[in-house]
Amino acid sequence: MRFTQSFAPALLLLAGVAQATSWGFDDGSVSVVAKRAGDAGSKERFTSKTLVTKPLSLGSTDTLKISLTAKDNGQGKRPHQAFVILKEKETGLEAPFPLTVKESGKAVASITHKDLPVQFLHSDGPLEASIILGSFGSSKALNAPVFDVKLQKDPNVPIPPYEKPVRYGKKEEIHHIFRADPTSPPKVISIFFALVVLATVPVLFISWIFLGANLNHLSKAIGAAPVSHATFFGSILAMEGVFFLYYTTWNLFQALPVIGAVAVVTMLSGTKALGEVQSRRLAGER
Repeated sequence: MRFTQSFAPALLLLAGVAQATSWGFDDGSVSVVAKRAGDAGSKERFTSKTLVTKPLSLGSTDTLKISLTAKDNGQGKRPHQAFVILKEKETGLEAPFPLTVKESGKAVASITHKDLPVQFLHSDGPLEASIILGSFGSSKALNAPVFDVKLQKDPNVPIPPYEKPVRYGKKEEIHHIFRADPTSPPKVISIFFALVVLATVPVLFISWIFLGANLNHLSKAIGAAPVSHATFFGSILAMEGVFFLYYTTWNLFQALPVIGAVAVVTMLSGTKALGEVQSRRLAGER
């Protein structure tokens, strides 16, 4: 069921409100029909000008029945709009319940606890019931309070919970809690892989011996291009040092600029150093 904070004024716009004729009703009555056998309940009569004096009590298993005869300028007629409006006086919240109307104007409506919005079930005060009648044409619409109804809750039946809808507006400040920085792996694992890397050094030297590496050219290479070879070898060691610092203390934003600078030096010096080696290879030196 949809309900609104201001339902009645929207209905009144459908009618011509400043004319001589008007909508009204006769034979208005409201009764509370109990579900229990043998309980006749209560019945009260009302008019558009005379309200029921005492609030009606509507139990959790009872049915509220409203009946009347709608009239336009004293003649029974079916209006275009016919509703019973229940309103919570404290908040102004309204819920419409349509009347079933015949061509003769006879109208009825039945309301139980399950038909009510959950906000009403949390209310302790009485609800105000009004009759809304209106239609197209020159007749003035009717909006008349007729009785109050008090909801009786069953203590053995829990009331459905109600959560206020989320609305746009200022919210409470959100405090972000960031995760802790990742920690290094266990030292045992780090030492193991460090030893594995160091074990490749003697493997490298042994491979040079078997492949016939000529260390006699070391002095020629340094003599021909000392700056290039020294810088190239130093940049390789510097890159390893950057990786070590990144692993131990630096973060990514500290390591990336240094890696970029070392990479440029490695590329420039390596081009000249490897060019010198190529020139000796082309000269037939092995």
